[in-house]
Amino acid sequence: MNVTIDDISSVKKKLSFEVAAETVDAEIEKAYQKIAKSAKIKGFRPGKAPRSVVEKHYAPQMEEQVLGRLINDSYFKALVEHRVAAITDPEIVESSPLQKGQAFTYQAHVEIKPEVEVKDYAGLTLQKEKFEADPTVVDTRLDEMLAGRAQMQVSERDAAQSGDQVVIDFEGFVDGVAFDGGKAAGHQLELGSGSFIPGFEEQLEGMTRGEEKEIEVSFPAEYGNKELAGKPSVFKVKLHEIKEKVVPELNDDFAKGFGLESLAELREKLEENHRTQEQNRIDGDLREKLMEALIERNPMEVPEAMVSSQLDYMLGNIRNRLQQQGMSLEMMGMNEESFKQMYRETAVAQVKGSLLLEGVARQEKLSADPSEVDGKLEEIAKMSNAPLDAVKKYYASDEARRGLMAQIVEEKAMRLLLDKSTVEEVTKDQLAASGQEKSEE
Repeated sequence: MNVTIDDISSVKKKLSFEVAAETVDAEIEKAYQKIAKSAKIKGFRPGKAPRSVVEKHYAPQMEEQVLGRLINDSYFKALVEHRVAAITDPEIVESSPLQKGQAFTYQAHVEIKPEVEVKDYAGLTLQKEKFEADPTVVDTRLDEMLAGRAQMQVSERDAAQSGDQVVIDFEGFVDGVAFDGGKAAGHQLELGSGSFIPGFEEQLEGMTRGEEKEIEVSFPAEYGNKELAGKPSVFKVKLHEIKEKVVPELNDDFAKGFGLESLAELREKLEENHRTQEQNRIDGDLREKLMEALIERNPMEVPEAMVSSQLDYMLGNIRNRLQQQGMSLEMMGMNEESFKQMYRETAVAQVKGSLLLEGVARQEKLSADPSEVDGKLEEIAKMSNAPLDAVKKYYASDEARRGLMAQIVEEKAMRLLLDKSTVEEVTKDQLAASGQEKSEE
């Protein structure tokens, strides 16, 4: 077998093969011998048909078997001998006919994982947002927690107002005629929720228990029922009950409902959570800026297969997060195709970043030792609130452990890059102003 390898680009190669005629003949003979043993041809017992008859009936099957074997054997042998780091199956772009007594030739294109030589990765100048405590954040969060523990109770007020939950009977009419689906008894409605026809809930405000009233509204032009869309209507309404949200008192007892001893401890916990979240966001932004700067200094091509794989990974993550919230990609106005179009540039940048970090780790001879792996497993168990034994079992396979070690090495490369960078802390306003200046340049 002869093979020549040419670069199409930095991430794609062309492999040209010539398989000797003797090898082709041997494979054809081997295929026909195997086929003949089980060939079912009318007029002959299985395995007893003459060779010429077998060839006449089974030439396509033979050709499929021989081509598959010739290509697979020669292709994978070439990858090993020439150390081609292929990351896709071969794309056969040209091949000769399969003929006895003649050499078989073919050409294949394959994408490779580039081994990046990272340049100018020391001395990057970066701006990092300075954490600034915001006391209103804790107050806002406490208000949200109070609202979440609020309960609906019968109101002592006579008149309904926005935010109340009312119990009503209603019946709707168009041109004086009741319409299907426009009648209900004992219906509960939160005023201000916007769940009814526009203008309906506002006219219930001020009604008192036992009061009856006619409400005039028009159905929206885009209303689902075409027979009612855009038409004026009258609803006869009777209000039976008014309930209001009663928010608990913000005190130590409220804090105890969350497993804490006092309101002061709850505030402290919320401040700590806010600080942690903000620090994580700030650190994430800094890492993103570092990678942007590194990519700018090291322009490169990336294999389409790696971009596609990253997009699939991102799509799986967003689907899982949305599912946990009872939502879907379609509810967000997207589908798989539009998602991949929208986030393609992000995926390209992430692939470039991963290759660059891998390159830095290789050039700096970074590795993950056993103690670091154990520490990472403990960190994962703590963050996921999972038993350590279960986490260790999950990462017991060679593939999972290699992935974990690669993650550790990537994190070490990131820390090394940050250590070699000049980082200036600035306020959020200064950072925004700097970003605006760059966008205008």
